[in-house]
Amino acid sequence: MSGHSHFKTIQATKNANDAKKGKIFSKFGRLITIAAKEGGGDMGSNIKLKAVVEQARGFNMPKENIERAIKKGTGELAGEILEEFSIEGFGPGGIALIIEGITDNKNRSLGEIKIILNQKGGKMAGEGAVRWMFERKGSLTITSGQKSKEELEMIAIEAGADDIRQEGGTIAVYTKPEDLETVKKALEERGLAIENVSLGWMPKEEVIVGEKEKTNAKELFEALDENDAVQDIYSNLKS
Repeated sequence: MSGHSHFKTIQATKNANDAKKGKIFSKFGRLITIAAKEGGGDMGSNIKLKAVVEQARGFNMPKENIERAIKKGTGELAGEILEEFSIEGFGPGGIALIIEGITDNKNRSLGEIKIILNQKGGKMAGEGAVRWMFERKGSLTITSGQKSKEELEMIAIEAGADDIRQEGGTIAVYTKPEDLETVKKALEERGLAIENVSLGWMPKEEVIVGEKEKTNAKELFEALDENDAVQDIYSNLKS
């Protein structure tokens, strides 16, 4: 989720080198495969799949890569056996972390992430230790265009959104998970361009840490993001 998920903030990589793009496409491929495996390959009925595919398209992922990932999920093509994982932990300054990923070897991936946390001033926590600090939300990122924040807020609330926040040059609209697709359609009908659509964890409260801890947290996020299995990193760090 923009502002809280490090993976969602790497928009600059749309213009990155081929190696970096390849890693991003690989991560999206796994997300698409899992979504198709869980809910089928029809984006009309599989909202999760549709959201992930739209996000992948926003990063210019080739059509053939998307179709291949869907077919792996539906079993039309052979592929590796993938499983999702979710890790709770703490980072520099005691910030709360939820790290989500997809892997073909869970024990290996958990071991790698534990090492990264230990090296970068973090630690793993037991199940439920930090998840209570977050709530599941749908997220849509839109550009403000000629409309003021007040106008956008009114449009979003009328469309059924829970909250709207300005994050840099974009506007983040938050919804209940089950309302994500309805709000998206309502915003599009009002002529708003939507850049990203996702489901994620949003902190109930954000915490402020010192500049040193914030720098260390950024280094931790970058190290985790480099891991092939890690898909999303959520924290309650106030940006």
